[in-house]
Order: sequence, then structure tokens, then C-alpha cells
Amino acid sequence: MAGTRPIPTPLWKAAALSGMASYLDAGLIVGISVNLAIYRDSYDMGVWMAGAISAIVTGCIAVGSLVGGRLADLFGRRRVYNWDIFCFALGAIVITLAPDDITLLIGVLVAGLAAGADLPTSLAVVSDAAPSWARGRLVAFTQVMWMLGIAVSIFLGFVLSTTGMTGARLITGQLAVAALVTWALRSRLKLSDEPDTGEQEADPAPRGVSLKNVWNRAALLPMTATFVFYVTWGLGANTFGQFGTYLLVTVSDASQSLATGINLAFIPIGVLLTFAFVRVADTPWRDRLFHVAAVVQILAFVIASLTAGALVGMLVFFVLYQLSNPFAGEANYKVWSQLTLPADTRGTTQGLTYALSRGVFAVAAFFTPALADHSASVLLWTITACMTAAALAGVFIIRVLVPRSAGAAADRADLRVPST
Repeated sequence: MAGTRPIPTPLWKAAALSGMASYLDAGLIVGISVNLAIYRDSYDMGVWMAGAISAIVTGCIAVGSLVGGRLADLFGRRRVYNWDIFCFALGAIVITLAPDDITLLIGVLVAGLAAGADLPTSLAVVSDAAPSWARGRLVAFTQVMWMLGIAVSIFLGFVLSTTGMTGARLITGQLAVAALVTWALRSRLKLSDEPDTGEQEADPAPRGVSLKNVWNRAALLPMTATFVFYVTWGLGANTFGQFGTYLLVTVSDASQSLATGINLAFIPIGVLLTFAFVRVADTPWRDRLFHVAAVVQILAFVIASLTAGALVGMLVFFVLYQLSNPFAGEANYKVWSQLTLPADTRGTTQGLTYALSRGVFAVAAFFTPALADHSASVLLWTITACMTAAALAGVFIIRVLVPRSAGAAADRADLRVPST
């Protein structure tokens, strides 16, 4: 079975270095969230500046994804892959050393744009380098890095919670160090340019420079389907990622320590189950488990909605959600995108889906506290409807797009993309 064939160590190294985009993306969002109250007090911020910094993180990642994916297809994925991580390091250094809120805002702008640019580019690089029988596992491994980015930032925030700005600087400083180390290792990364036998085409001419390649049916249908899945699933995931603790405190009447502890307790489960997803990412079990996990995920939100966010209902929700999310969430989106999107425009198309989705998440985040205050039930039932739509989009991708792309010429085009 292809999914059980051992993957060479250099490819795992490439996956880990590409996964640092997800680590830094998650670390930046969570780190800013954890530090926001400290920034507000230390820099004497107004409420609008605090809100602007939170919104700008997501907004810049969206813009960076759109621009970075396109630049990668135009000028070479390896070139953009190497330099966007360096720009992230510069932005993280500015955030860490910022003496005032304006400097902090500048650092957030730079780091957010660079993090967004690196997301579609790094996925395209590891997908280009991977043989078709290992692509699912290597791309899925980037999701493990995303989980680690959340875990490290929350853990550091918990441990350093009483240290004020010193702790805040350490949380973002470790992101700067991680980015610089990744940049140095990426610069020396060597990937084979030899295509798989059976994946070569007679015409080796590179494509993907013209935008018309994005708007044909081969690209538009999978791009639309993966976007619908990601944006509907992500509205629920992003809401609980940004406001999980907030909702537990304000809606469920949990204490701050209990709410924080609940989120922290479930992180190891998420990491372990994401590793389990990596194991099945190149096997038929990937899509079989999706059907089961999607139903469990919807059930989790139905229970939260029926109980109107009561603490008992939310505890049941968190258990079911954490058990199902790794098998019916962002990891699926990443793998499906690499399997179904044409290789020559993979950076541009996935950059578009990332950018549009993150833009929607940013707008939704702006209204979430007000909607939760107005009616927690309306908020939760709306998310339940989104999760149902995501499940239907996932079934369409599995039933229609994945089989169609299995032997398609788009998969043979990988190594015609400029990589230097």
C-alpha cells in the first residue's frame, strides 16, 4: 500500500521546514492574543488600537497569502520560500523589541504579511518535492507543526503569565529565533528535481505565469470547492480558536483559570490525533475517517447549541470537537488542495483560498463578541450550519474531485514549476 511506504529522511526534513510556516502562523496569532492585555497596559493602548492589532494580524495573513502565492508562481517558489521566512523574522524582532504601540503595529504588519505569504508557498514547495504516494503524509505533517505553534505559545503564556512584558517579549522572541533558524536551514535545503517515472509529460515548458491558468475549469472547480470547505469549517474553528476562552467565561460562566485549563488540556489530544492523521493521509482511511469525523463534529456543535453554551454542554462539545477536528478540518483542506489543484498554479490558487477565507474570518471575529452577547444560541447554531456546509463540501471533494485528479495530467506537472 502506497500509504505505508517509508518516506526518505530528506523529504521529512522538507516537510518540517515547510511546516514552520504553519508553526509561525499559529504562534503569531496565539502569541498576540495571549500578550494583548499586557500590550494594552504597557503601551497604554486605547480599545481601538488593541482591536486594530488583533484584526490586522488576520488581515495581513490574508493579504500575504494572496500576494505571496502569486509571487511564488511568478518568480519561483524556492526563492519566495526562502525570503518570506526571513521577513517574518524581521517582523517578529520588531514586535519583540517594540518600545511603543506604533512600532508594535509595524512589526505585526511585517510579520503578518510574511506569515501569510509563506503558507501557500511552503505547501506548494513540499508538494512539488513529494512523490505522489507520499504527498498526503508530508503535507499533513505541516498541520502537526501548526498544532505545536499553538501549544508552545499557550504554554509559554501560561508559564510566563506573571512576568509582564518580559514574558510577552519571550513569547514573540522565540518566534523570531525559530524563523531565523528555519531561514538558515531552508537556504541549504536541497531537493531532487527528478520527476517520478510516469509523472513526466512530453511538454516540459513551465506554466502558471498567466492568470488565465487560474480561471479555467481545471483550477476553478477545485479552488472553489476547497475554499467553500475551508471557509465554512474555519468560521467555527477560528471562532473557538480566538474566542474559546472568552465564550467559556462570558457564556458558560466558567472561571478564567478553568477556561484556560480546558483549552490547555485538550492540546495534547489534538497533537496526538494530528499525528494519527499523518499516518493515514496517503491511504483510503483518510477520506473514510472524514465522513465519521464530520458527523461527530456537527454533533459537537449541535450539543453546544442545544444547551445554549451551558458549561456541561460545552465540556461535551470540547471532547467531541477535539476528537473529530484532526480528521475533518484544516489538515484535510491542505491535503485535498495539493491533490486537486493544478500544480502549475498551486501557489496562486491556494493563496486565493487562504486569503479570502482569512478575510472572512477577520470580519466574523469583529462581530463575534457582539453576537455572543446578543444571543449565544444564534452564534452557535450559525456555526453548526457552517460545519454542516463544510461536511457537504468535503463529501463533494472526496466523491468527485479526488478520484478525478488521481491520474490527471495536473499531477504530472509538478516539476515544471520554477523552483529557484
